[in-house]
Amino acid sequence: MSDTPRETPLEPVHRSLGATMTDFAGWRMPLRYGSERAEHQAVRGSVGLFDLTHMGEITVTGPAAGALLDHALVGHLSALRPGRARYTMICDEDGGILDDLIVYRLAGEEFMIVANAANAQVVLDALTARQGGFDAAVRDDREAYALLAVQRPASPAVLARLTDADLAGLRYYAGLPGTVAGRRVLIARTGYTGEDGFELFCSPEDAEPLWRALTEAGREDGLVPCGLSCRDTLRLEAGMPLYGQELTRATTPFDAGLGRVVRFDKPGDFVGRAALRAVAEREGSPGGGPRRVLTGLVAEGRRVPRTGYAVVDAEGRPIGEVTSGAPSPTLGRPIAMAYVDAAHATPGTPGVAVDIRGSREPHEVVALPFYKRHT
Repeated sequence: MSDTPRETPLEPVHRSLGATMTDFAGWRMPLRYGSERAEHQAVRGSVGLFDLTHMGEITVTGPAAGALLDHALVGHLSALRPGRARYTMICDEDGGILDDLIVYRLAGEEFMIVANAANAQVVLDALTARQGGFDAAVRDDREAYALLAVQRPASPAVLARLTDADLAGLRYYAGLPGTVAGRRVLIARTGYTGEDGFELFCSPEDAEPLWRALTEAGREDGLVPCGLSCRDTLRLEAGMPLYGQELTRATTPFDAGLGRVVRFDKPGDFVGRAALRAVAEREGSPGGGPRRVLTGLVAEGRRVPRTGYAVVDAEGRPIGEVTSGAPSPTLGRPIAMAYVDAAHATPGTPGVAVDIRGSREPHEVVALPFYKRHT
Protein backbone atom coordinates (compact mmCIF):
# COMPACT_ATOMS: atom_id res chain seq x y z
CA MET A 1 0.00 0.00 0.00
CA SER A 2 1.33 3.44 -0.95
CA ASP A 3 2.45 5.83 1.79
CA THR A 4 1.55 8.79 -0.43
CA PRO A 5 -1.38 10.71 1.11
CA ARG A 6 -4.61 10.68 -0.85
CA GLU A 7 -5.88 13.94 -2.30
CA THR A 8 -9.49 15.07 -2.13
CA PRO A 9 -11.26 16.19 -5.33
CA LEU A 10 -10.81 19.75 -4.03
CA GLU A 11 -7.01 19.66 -4.00
CA PRO A 12 -6.76 22.13 -6.97
CA VAL A 13 -9.12 24.52 -5.16
CA HIS A 14 -7.09 24.35 -1.96
CA ARG A 15 -3.89 25.08 -3.88
CA SER A 16 -5.49 28.03 -5.66
CA LEU A 17 -6.56 29.45 -2.28
CA GLY A 18 -3.04 29.18 -0.89
CA ALA A 19 -3.98 26.65 1.77
CA THR A 20 -1.37 25.28 4.12
CA MET A 21 -1.73 21.53 3.65
CA THR A 22 -1.01 18.72 6.09
CA ASP A 23 -0.94 14.93 6.03
CA PHE A 24 -3.83 13.67 8.16
CA ALA A 25 -5.00 10.07 8.51
CA GLY A 26 -3.66 9.14 5.10
CA TRP A 27 -5.05 12.23 3.37
CA ARG A 28 -3.59 15.53 2.22
CA MET A 29 -5.89 18.07 3.85
CA PRO A 30 -6.07 21.86 4.27
CA LEU A 31 -4.85 22.90 7.72
CA ARG A 32 -5.63 26.57 7.23
CA TYR A 33 -6.07 29.08 4.40
CA GLY A 34 -4.87 32.13 6.31
CA SER A 35 -5.60 33.02 9.91
CA GLU A 36 -6.86 30.14 12.06
CA ARG A 37 -8.50 32.66 14.37
CA ALA A 38 -10.31 34.36 11.47
CA GLU A 39 -11.59 31.02 10.22
CA HIS A 40 -12.76 30.06 13.70
CA GLN A 41 -14.52 33.39 14.19
CA ALA A 42 -16.18 33.13 10.78
CA VAL A 43 -17.88 29.90 11.85
CA ARG A 44 -18.99 31.46 15.13
CA GLY A 45 -20.08 34.75 13.57
CA SER A 46 -21.00 34.23 9.91
CA VAL A 47 -20.34 31.04 7.95
CA GLY A 48 -17.49 28.65 7.20
CA LEU A 49 -16.98 26.08 4.44
CA PHE A 50 -15.03 22.85 5.04
CA ASP A 51 -13.73 20.00 2.90
CA LEU A 52 -14.29 16.84 4.97
CA THR A 53 -13.81 14.25 2.24
CA HIS A 54 -11.38 12.34 4.44
CA MET A 55 -14.25 10.98 6.55
CA GLY A 56 -15.11 7.33 5.85
CA GLU A 57 -18.53 6.24 4.59
CA ILE A 58 -19.73 2.65 4.97
CA THR A 59 -23.14 1.47 3.76
CA VAL A 60 -25.09 -1.39 5.35
CA THR A 61 -28.11 -2.75 3.46
CA GLY A 62 -30.49 -5.68 3.63
CA PRO A 63 -33.45 -7.01 5.63
CA ALA A 64 -31.31 -7.42 8.75
CA ALA A 65 -29.24 -4.23 8.37
CA GLY A 66 -30.73 -2.71 11.52
CA ALA A 67 -30.27 -5.92 13.49
CA LEU A 68 -26.62 -6.13 12.40
CA LEU A 69 -25.97 -2.57 13.57
CA ASP A 70 -27.74 -3.25 16.88
CA HIS A 71 -25.33 -6.15 17.37
CA ALA A 72 -22.19 -4.41 16.11
CA LEU A 73 -22.65 -0.97 17.71
CA VAL A 74 -23.68 0.16 21.18
CA GLY A 75 -26.74 2.10 20.05
CA HIS A 76 -30.27 1.02 19.11
CA LEU A 77 -30.01 1.72 15.39
CA SER A 78 -32.91 -0.44 14.22
CA ALA A 79 -35.18 2.05 16.02
CA LEU A 80 -33.82 4.95 13.97
CA ARG A 81 -36.44 6.38 11.62
CA PRO A 82 -35.63 6.86 7.91
CA GLY A 83 -34.19 10.31 7.35
CA ARG A 84 -32.74 10.57 10.86
CA ALA A 85 -29.18 10.24 12.19
CA ARG A 86 -27.68 9.17 15.51
CA TYR A 87 -24.35 9.55 17.27
CA THR A 88 -23.06 6.19 18.48
CA MET A 89 -19.91 4.11 19.02
CA ILE A 90 -18.40 0.80 18.07
CA CYS A 91 -16.60 -0.99 20.89
CA ASP A 92 -14.50 -4.12 21.33
CA GLU A 93 -15.44 -7.03 23.60
CA ASP A 94 -13.75 -5.28 26.54
CA GLY A 95 -15.86 -2.15 26.04
CA GLY A 96 -12.98 -0.10 24.61
CA ILE A 97 -13.96 2.40 21.93
CA LEU A 98 -12.91 1.52 18.37
CA ASP A 99 -14.48 4.69 17.00
CA ASP A 100 -17.32 7.14 17.47
CA LEU A 101 -19.70 7.33 14.55
CA ILE A 102 -22.72 8.99 13.03
CA VAL A 103 -25.25 6.60 11.51
CA TYR A 104 -27.84 7.82 9.00
CA ARG A 105 -30.86 5.73 8.08
CA LEU A 106 -31.23 6.58 4.43
CA ALA A 107 -34.19 4.25 3.79
CA GLY A 108 -35.96 1.32 5.39
CA GLU A 109 -33.13 -1.17 4.83
CA GLU A 110 -30.22 1.18 4.08
CA PHE A 111 -27.90 2.82 6.60
CA MET A 112 -24.81 4.95 6.06
CA ILE A 113 -22.12 5.01 8.74
CA VAL A 114 -19.64 7.87 8.86
CA ALA A 115 -16.40 6.94 10.59
CA ASN A 116 -13.35 8.99 11.47
CA ALA A 117 -10.76 8.93 8.71
CA ALA A 118 -8.07 7.24 10.81
CA ASN A 119 -10.48 4.48 11.89
CA ALA A 120 -12.53 3.88 8.75
CA GLN A 121 -10.75 0.64 7.86
CA VAL A 122 -10.95 -0.57 11.47
CA VAL A 123 -14.70 0.06 11.49
CA LEU A 124 -15.17 -1.59 8.09
CA ASP A 125 -13.22 -4.67 9.22
CA ALA A 126 -15.14 -4.91 12.49
CA LEU A 127 -18.53 -4.63 10.78
CA THR A 128 -17.52 -7.25 8.23
CA ALA A 129 -16.33 -9.59 11.00
CA ARG A 130 -19.61 -9.11 12.90
CA GLN A 131 -21.76 -9.62 9.82
CA GLY A 132 -22.05 -13.40 10.09
CA GLY A 133 -25.58 -14.69 10.57
CA PHE A 134 -27.25 -11.45 9.48
CA ASP A 135 -29.01 -11.00 6.14
CA ALA A 136 -27.19 -7.76 5.44
CA ALA A 137 -24.35 -6.49 3.26
CA VAL A 138 -21.52 -4.19 4.34
CA ARG A 139 -20.11 -1.98 1.58
CA ASP A 140 -17.07 0.29 1.59
CA ASP A 141 -18.31 3.56 0.06
CA ARG A 142 -15.31 5.76 0.82
CA GLU A 143 -14.66 6.26 -2.90
CA ALA A 144 -18.30 7.11 -3.60
CA TYR A 145 -18.51 10.34 -1.62
CA ALA A 146 -16.96 13.73 -1.15
CA LEU A 147 -18.13 15.67 1.90
CA LEU A 148 -18.50 19.43 2.32
CA ALA A 149 -19.71 21.20 5.44
CA VAL A 150 -21.33 24.63 5.69
CA GLN A 151 -21.42 25.72 9.30
CA ARG A 152 -23.56 28.41 10.88
CA PRO A 153 -24.87 31.03 11.67
CA ALA A 154 -25.54 32.05 8.05
CA SER A 155 -25.46 28.50 6.65
CA PRO A 156 -29.24 28.17 6.17
CA ALA A 157 -29.36 31.42 4.19
CA VAL A 158 -26.40 30.42 2.02
CA LEU A 159 -27.76 26.97 1.28
CA ALA A 160 -31.28 28.28 0.62
CA ARG A 161 -29.92 30.25 -2.34
CA LEU A 162 -28.89 27.00 -4.02
CA THR A 163 -31.68 24.54 -3.17
CA ASP A 164 -35.43 24.27 -2.86
CA ALA A 165 -35.11 21.55 -0.22
CA ASP A 166 -37.08 22.11 2.98
CA LEU A 167 -34.19 23.30 5.14
CA ALA A 168 -36.48 24.81 7.77
CA GLY A 169 -38.15 21.44 8.23
CA LEU A 170 -34.85 19.54 8.40
CA ARG A 171 -34.27 18.80 12.06
CA TYR A 172 -30.90 18.54 13.79
CA TYR A 173 -29.44 15.07 13.23
CA ALA A 174 -31.58 14.44 10.17
CA GLY A 175 -30.85 14.18 6.47
CA LEU A 176 -32.72 14.29 3.20
CA PRO A 177 -31.77 13.80 -0.45
CA GLY A 178 -31.91 16.97 -2.48
CA THR A 179 -30.36 19.09 -5.18
CA VAL A 180 -27.87 21.84 -4.34
CA ALA A 181 -26.61 24.01 -7.22
CA GLY A 182 -27.99 21.38 -9.58
CA ARG A 183 -26.03 18.54 -7.94
CA ARG A 184 -27.62 15.57 -6.23
CA VAL A 185 -26.57 15.44 -2.56
CA LEU A 186 -27.56 14.13 0.83
CA ILE A 187 -28.20 17.22 2.97
CA ALA A 188 -27.54 16.41 6.62
CA ARG A 189 -28.09 18.80 9.53
CA THR A 190 -25.00 17.70 11.39
CA GLY A 191 -21.54 19.06 12.19
CA TYR A 192 -18.54 19.06 14.50
CA THR A 193 -18.22 22.73 15.37
CA GLY A 194 -20.80 23.36 18.09
CA GLU A 195 -22.89 25.32 15.59
CA ASP A 196 -25.97 24.48 13.59
CA GLY A 197 -25.09 23.77 10.00
CA PHE A 198 -25.14 21.29 7.15
CA GLU A 199 -22.97 18.52 5.79
CA LEU A 200 -23.35 17.74 2.10
CA PHE A 201 -22.52 14.26 0.82
CA CYS A 202 -21.96 14.38 -2.92
CA SER A 203 -20.21 12.45 -5.66
CA PRO A 204 -16.47 13.27 -5.95
CA GLU A 205 -16.92 14.80 -9.41
CA ASP A 206 -19.50 17.23 -8.03
CA ALA A 207 -17.33 18.44 -5.15
CA GLU A 208 -15.52 21.26 -6.96
CA PRO A 209 -18.56 22.81 -8.70
CA LEU A 210 -20.50 22.54 -5.45
CA TRP A 211 -17.67 24.24 -3.50
CA ARG A 212 -17.55 27.08 -6.03
CA ALA A 213 -21.32 27.52 -5.97
CA LEU A 214 -21.35 27.65 -2.17
CA THR A 215 -18.49 30.13 -2.16
CA GLU A 216 -20.36 32.43 -4.53
CA ALA A 217 -23.68 32.03 -2.68
CA GLY A 218 -21.99 32.87 0.62
CA ARG A 219 -20.07 35.89 -0.58
CA GLU A 220 -22.52 38.44 0.80
CA ASP A 221 -22.49 36.67 4.19
CA GLY A 222 -18.71 36.63 4.42
CA LEU A 223 -18.27 32.90 3.84
CA VAL A 224 -14.71 31.79 4.64
CA PRO A 225 -12.99 28.52 3.65
CA CYS A 226 -11.90 26.73 6.81
CA GLY A 227 -9.26 24.10 7.55
CA LEU A 228 -8.74 21.35 10.07
CA SER A 229 -6.97 23.62 12.56
CA CYS A 230 -10.00 25.77 13.32
CA ARG A 231 -12.25 22.71 13.22
CA ASP A 232 -10.23 21.41 16.16
CA THR A 233 -10.59 24.60 18.22
CA LEU A 234 -14.29 24.78 17.37
CA ARG A 235 -14.97 21.22 18.54
CA LEU A 236 -12.81 21.79 21.65
CA GLU A 237 -14.86 24.83 22.66
CA ALA A 238 -17.99 22.76 22.11
CA GLY A 239 -16.65 19.99 24.37
CA MET A 240 -16.80 17.43 21.56
CA PRO A 241 -14.42 14.48 22.03
CA LEU A 242 -11.84 13.54 19.43
CA TYR A 243 -10.85 9.96 18.78
CA GLY A 244 -7.22 9.38 19.66
CA GLN A 245 -7.38 12.02 22.38
CA GLU A 246 -10.53 11.90 24.55
CA LEU A 247 -11.61 8.57 23.05
CA THR A 248 -9.36 5.51 22.66
CA ARG A 249 -9.46 1.74 22.93
CA ALA A 250 -8.43 2.22 26.56
CA THR A 251 -11.58 4.25 27.33
CA THR A 252 -15.21 3.19 27.44
CA PRO A 253 -18.18 5.42 26.61
CA PHE A 254 -18.78 5.73 30.37
CA ASP A 255 -15.21 6.94 30.98
CA ALA A 256 -15.84 9.75 28.50
CA GLY A 257 -19.14 10.74 30.11
CA LEU A 258 -21.03 9.35 27.10
CA GLY A 259 -22.65 6.33 28.69
CA ARG A 260 -25.98 7.60 27.39
CA VAL A 261 -25.15 6.26 23.91
CA VAL A 262 -25.01 2.68 25.25
CA ARG A 263 -28.46 1.11 24.96
CA PHE A 264 -28.81 -1.93 27.19
CA ASP A 265 -32.57 -1.90 26.59
CA LYS A 266 -32.34 -2.85 22.91
CA PRO A 267 -33.21 -6.42 21.87
CA GLY A 268 -30.48 -9.03 21.60
CA ASP A 269 -26.82 -9.01 22.51
CA PHE A 270 -24.17 -6.60 21.27
CA VAL A 271 -20.41 -6.62 21.18
CA GLY A 272 -19.02 -5.34 24.46
CA ARG A 273 -22.34 -5.57 26.32
CA ALA A 274 -21.07 -7.61 29.30
CA ALA A 275 -18.02 -5.42 29.86
CA LEU A 276 -20.00 -2.21 29.52
CA ARG A 277 -22.74 -3.50 31.82
CA ALA A 278 -20.08 -4.18 34.46
CA VAL A 279 -18.76 -0.63 34.11
CA ALA A 280 -22.28 0.84 34.33
CA GLU A 281 -23.12 -1.21 37.43
CA ARG A 282 -19.84 -0.30 39.10
CA GLU A 283 -20.47 3.40 38.47
CA GLY A 284 -24.01 3.09 39.81
CA SER A 285 -23.00 1.40 43.05
CA PRO A 286 -22.34 3.38 46.27
CA GLY A 287 -18.85 4.84 46.07
CA GLY A 288 -18.38 3.24 42.67
CA GLY A 289 -18.33 6.27 40.39
CA PRO A 290 -15.69 6.83 37.73
CA ARG A 291 -12.09 7.11 38.91
CA ARG A 292 -11.40 9.89 36.44
CA VAL A 293 -13.82 12.32 34.81
CA LEU A 294 -13.50 14.16 31.52
CA THR A 295 -13.74 17.81 32.48
CA GLY A 296 -12.93 21.30 31.27
CA LEU A 297 -10.04 23.52 32.32
CA VAL A 298 -9.69 27.25 31.69
CA ALA A 299 -6.25 28.79 32.14
CA GLU A 300 -5.86 31.76 34.44
CA GLY A 301 -2.76 32.83 32.51
CA ARG A 302 -1.73 32.82 28.85
CA ARG A 303 0.26 29.59 28.62
CA VAL A 304 -1.47 26.85 26.64
CA PRO A 305 -2.08 23.38 28.13
CA ARG A 306 -1.26 20.76 25.52
CA THR A 307 -2.10 17.09 25.04
CA GLY A 308 -0.25 14.90 27.53
CA TYR A 309 0.52 17.63 30.08
CA ALA A 310 -0.04 16.57 33.70
CA VAL A 311 -2.86 18.06 35.74
CA VAL A 312 -1.76 18.51 39.36
CA ASP A 313 -3.25 19.50 42.71
CA ALA A 314 -2.14 22.30 45.03
CA GLU A 315 0.79 20.18 46.27
CA GLY A 316 1.92 19.33 42.76
CA ARG A 317 0.68 15.74 42.87
CA PRO A 318 -0.58 14.35 39.52
CA ILE A 319 -4.37 14.12 39.39
CA GLY A 320 -4.98 13.85 35.66
CA GLU A 321 -3.82 14.49 32.14
CA VAL A 322 -4.74 16.95 29.40
CA THR A 323 -6.24 15.29 26.34
CA SER A 324 -6.78 18.41 24.19
CA GLY A 325 -5.74 22.02 24.69
CA ALA A 326 -5.59 25.22 22.66
CA PRO A 327 -6.15 28.97 22.84
CA SER A 328 -9.89 29.66 22.65
CA PRO A 329 -10.71 32.46 20.20
CA THR A 330 -14.21 32.74 21.71
CA LEU A 331 -13.20 32.84 25.39
CA GLY A 332 -9.94 34.70 24.78
CA ARG A 333 -8.09 32.29 27.11
CA PRO A 334 -6.42 28.89 26.76
CA ILE A 335 -8.72 25.94 27.45
CA ALA A 336 -8.35 22.18 27.72
CA MET A 337 -10.22 18.97 28.16
CA ALA A 338 -8.62 16.57 30.62
CA TYR A 339 -9.26 13.36 32.48
CA VAL A 340 -9.05 14.39 36.15
CA ASP A 341 -9.46 12.35 39.34
CA ALA A 342 -13.12 12.48 40.35
CA ALA A 343 -12.30 14.16 43.65
CA HIS A 344 -10.90 17.17 41.77
CA ALA A 345 -13.31 17.26 38.83
CA THR A 346 -16.13 19.32 40.35
CA PRO A 347 -16.41 22.77 38.75
CA GLY A 348 -14.72 25.35 40.96
CA THR A 349 -12.40 22.87 42.69
CA PRO A 350 -9.54 25.01 44.08
CA GLY A 351 -5.83 24.42 43.62
CA VAL A 352 -5.92 22.69 40.23
CA ALA A 353 -3.05 23.44 37.87
CA VAL A 354 -1.40 22.14 34.72
CA ASP A 355 2.30 21.39 34.71
CA ILE A 356 3.53 23.29 31.66
CA ARG A 357 7.21 22.53 31.19
CA GLY A 358 7.92 22.47 34.90
CA SER A 359 5.74 25.44 35.82
CA ARG A 360 2.46 24.92 37.67
CA GLU A 361 -0.07 27.09 35.85
CA PRO A 362 -3.39 27.62 37.70
CA HIS A 363 -6.54 26.49 35.88
CA GLU A 364 -10.22 26.78 36.72
CA VAL A 365 -12.20 23.53 36.61
CA VAL A 366 -15.38 24.07 34.59
CA ALA A 367 -18.22 21.98 33.21
CA LEU A 368 -18.20 21.05 29.55
CA PRO A 369 -18.88 22.47 27.04
CA PHE A 370 -17.00 25.76 27.12
CA TYR A 371 -19.30 27.19 24.44
CA LYS A 372 -22.98 26.71 23.60
CA ARG A 373 -24.44 28.18 20.43
CA HIS A 374 -27.19 30.77 20.58
CA THR A 375 -30.50 29.35 19.36
